[in-house]
Parts: sequence; structure tokens; C-alpha cells
Amino acid sequence: MHRPDPQRLSSVPDTPATPGLIAFVALIIANVALAFGPWFVRATEVGPVAAGFWRLTLAVPFLVALAVQQGARPRRLGWKLWAGLLLGGVCFAADLGTWHLGILRTTLANATLFGNVATLIFPIYGFLIARSWPTRTQGWALALAAAGGALLLGRSYQLDAKNLAGDLFCLLAGLLYTIYFILMARARATLAPVSALTLSTLAGIVPLLIFALAMGERVLPTHWGPLIGLALCSQVIGQGLMIYALGRFSPLVIGIALLIQPVVAGIVGWFVYGERLGAADLVGVVMVAVALVLVRRSPPVVVPLEEALDTPDFERQETV
Repeated sequence: MHRPDPQRLSSVPDTPATPGLIAFVALIIANVALAFGPWFVRATEVGPVAAGFWRLTLAVPFLVALAVQQGARPRRLGWKLWAGLLLGGVCFAADLGTWHLGILRTTLANATLFGNVATLIFPIYGFLIARSWPTRTQGWALALAAAGGALLLGRSYQLDAKNLAGDLFCLLAGLLYTIYFILMARARATLAPVSALTLSTLAGIVPLLIFALAMGERVLPTHWGPLIGLALCSQVIGQGLMIYALGRFSPLVIGIALLIQPVVAGIVGWFVYGERLGAADLVGVVMVAVALVLVRRSPPVVVPLEEALDTPDFERQETV
């Protein structure tokens, strides 16, 4: 491995280790927090894309404060890292914009399930690109999670033309979210979690504002509560813990854990909007829960994602 140039690094990432209980709990909390995003979007009075703009903008002061508290300092970064962060921010902005448009056009369960197609794509990426092959137990966990997700999808999905546009928007958002995951996993090979998230968040603000204004959406709210909740719950807590988990777990574990979001969103949709869950949904929930237990009990014994992506421009600094 090439010796890293200290001038290219803005902060020091946590040293990867065997994922422990704290990291796993952080991954669970991240997905639960992110699952409340659609509810906050529906509760806002601004347009769906404008809600994404405020989610990022209002989160920036908190993220900067956290980064400074953790010792981050401005330093010169390599152009490939800047390009990855910029593209990651733009992809995340496009993900938020299309997903928020879809949330208003379909059920909460559908929006969250389609918006997390990274559940399948990100592990496949790990298998093929990062050489993160599953153990036998993890293979069973993935199959069980896929079956549980299929039950959730089959029961919640409605063959109704009024939902089709929303489902397609959310599916596109899920594809963009996968690209964002891949780019942020690369950034995590160099940057600490909060530093990486802060820079990618800043990169997504302007595109979302331009998109919202171009669509003629209402941008300025009269009630800030739902937007502040969206920023804190989804961006600071949800994405913050998710980016932390990206440096601790294989793509397989991250992908399976993403299925927590449609489970939680389905429950929220049931209690808040009357989008009832059936027996098949509940069986799917149990299958996803069992898959999470299995994958937690069988830690990966393969090349970590960050090491598989390691290049001279994405080196890791091990000391402060």
C-alpha cells in the first residue's frame, strides 16, 4: 500500500475492526430513523423536492459542529476524492428529489421498499466488485431477507395506475441511492464518517434548490417543525449512522439491514394513514428480523469493502 500523503486528508477515519454490538445497533437505529423520512415529507407544507433541499440545508450546521467536535480540520484533498464526493452529493440530491416526488404518489411501504432497491444491488456489487463473498449462513440470511421483502412488496403493492408513477420515481431513487452508497464507501476509505457526510451534503444543496425552483415548488415554509425533524432524524442521525456503518460492515449486511426501513415505514403508514398491513406483511417482517439475527451471528471473514476499494487516492491514515 502506498504511504498516504497527510496533506490530502481532511480527517481521520475510525480504525475498522470486527463489527461489534455498538456498530450493529447504530446500523439498526440508522434504518429506523431513515424510515420516518416519508412521514416528515408528507407532513411538510413545501414541495417534495424543496423538502429535500431543507433536509440537507438544515442538517449542515449540526454536521459541521459534529465534524469540528471530532477534530476535523480543513486540508487539501485529491481531485478523485473531491470528484467522488461531488458526484455522491449530486446522486444523493437526485435520489432525494425523485424519492420525495414518489412518496406523495404511492404508499409509504411501497415508497420505502422501492427506494431501497440497494438491498439487492449493493450486496451484488460487493460480491462482484469488492470480492466480499458471503458465508453459508449469510447466504441463507440474504435468501430469507429477499423472501421477506418479496412478501412485503407483494402485499403492499397495489396494481393501480395512480401508484405507478410514484413507484417508478422511488425505484429510480433507489438506483441513485445505490450509486451514492458506492461512492461514499470509497470516501470512507479516507474520511471520517461525519466529514464525508458533511461534504456530500453540501454538494447536494444547490442541485436540489435549482430543481425545486425549476418545478415551481413552494420553498419557504411557515411551520418549520416537520423540516427540522426531517433534517435531524433522516440526515443527521439516519445518514450519519449509516455512513458510519458503511465503514464497519460488508455490503451484504448493509443491504439486508436496509429492509428495516420498509418494515418501519409500513407500520407508520398503518397507524398514521390507515395503510393496513396483512398477515403476509407480518410474516415478511419476521423473516427480515430472522435474517438480521443470522447475519449478525456470522461476521464476514473476507476482504473489507474499504480495502477492496483502496487506491493511492483513497488511502487510509491509521494514526492521528
